[in-house]
Amino acid sequence: MNYPIQMYTNPMDIVDTFVCKVINNDFNLWHIIILLMKKTLILFFLVTGFVIYGKAQNTNDVLNLLIANKVITQEQADSVRAEAAIKQQESDANKKSFPLNTSRQIQLSGYTQIRYQNLEEKGKASGFDIRRARIDLKGTISPIWAIRFQTELAGSPKILDAYAECKLADYFNLTIGQAKVPFSLENLASSNKLELIDRSQVVEALSARGKDVIGNQNGRDIGIQVGGSFLKINDLPLFEYRFGVFNGAGINTSDANSAKDIAGRLVAHPIKGFAFGGSFYNGWDVFGKTTPIEQERSRYGLELSYDWNIFSVKSEYIHGKDGITKRDGWYAQAGAFIIPQKLQVLFKYDTYDPDKSKTADASTIYILGVNYNFNNWSRIQAVYNIKQEQGPKVNNNFGVIQYQISF
Repeated sequence: MNYPIQMYTNPMDIVDTFVCKVINNDFNLWHIIILLMKKTLILFFLVTGFVIYGKAQNTNDVLNLLIANKVITQEQADSVRAEAAIKQQESDANKKSFPLNTSRQIQLSGYTQIRYQNLEEKGKASGFDIRRARIDLKGTISPIWAIRFQTELAGSPKILDAYAECKLADYFNLTIGQAKVPFSLENLASSNKLELIDRSQVVEALSARGKDVIGNQNGRDIGIQVGGSFLKINDLPLFEYRFGVFNGAGINTSDANSAKDIAGRLVAHPIKGFAFGGSFYNGWDVFGKTTPIEQERSRYGLELSYDWNIFSVKSEYIHGKDGITKRDGWYAQAGAFIIPQKLQVLFKYDTYDPDKSKTADASTIYILGVNYNFNNWSRIQAVYNIKQEQGPKVNNNFGVIQYQISF
């Protein structure tokens, strides 16, 4: 019988597979007696082969050496390779990360999201698009210094994260460069970890994302920030904090004025799985191209979340001020796994008022969502959004399906 040939670095996988075949009576009694007599010799050849050949050789060479010395037959070696190949594939499928061979400890990862939108609003076309395509590089330079570089390739390529981090202690970490601003629970969640496809309306509008007055900065800015955790109880930190000073102009751009913006977040974890806290942002930014004006851009928010077994709930309220315009909104989300680690269902109530001085411009979205995780690196998400607005009635409900694959 012919089997595929594959390289393995762990000799014990070969021995375990070989012994299993003996136990399963794949060989006759005569073979069993011979193999028992040769057990010590097999281990000797495996160890000696790796010592002698080192990095220049591989497991396949060791098996060939055993065949040449008539310790095992070609058919037995092929059978061992096939059995070990299945075990290796199962192991690789469950891995969350793989090593990268560099002069420093580097972790390379990335993901892409392919989306289909079914838009019910008249005049808008449904279709596919590449929502995100990101490459993320993290490196450890020394016991206390680390770096991160993440880029977005979908749409207009841009640098998202580019910073160095100094980890002096659990209670004090220093971050220098372009990174996420410490504001809002949902803003800080990685896009490939979101339970629903889109962030809430208020988060998109008041945390330097798609609908903010400063444009879509992916929740990031250039500056310096400190953070950490302290007061551990049963190895769990009771508090975590982060505070930073930023340009206030967004990613990949210089500041437009001499003033600097500040932001901070404090979260408490009184019991395992439960967290609540608040965050703030205060700054002065320049708006307008023809007649630039400098005006206040400030926000504050409250948040809570709880994960217990298969259930999860989270909620946020955010209030913002841009010049004289005041805005606010909140959301509440609940989810549960129908099949643990695999199939999850979610519901979200999402409401936002873009101008508190007006009476008919708020919008509310009821969101029904389903996620299915194929494994650690592949999942599909589906949501249906029922949108209600205080203004003119428009049928602008929409459904979205998104497939995500990562490495």
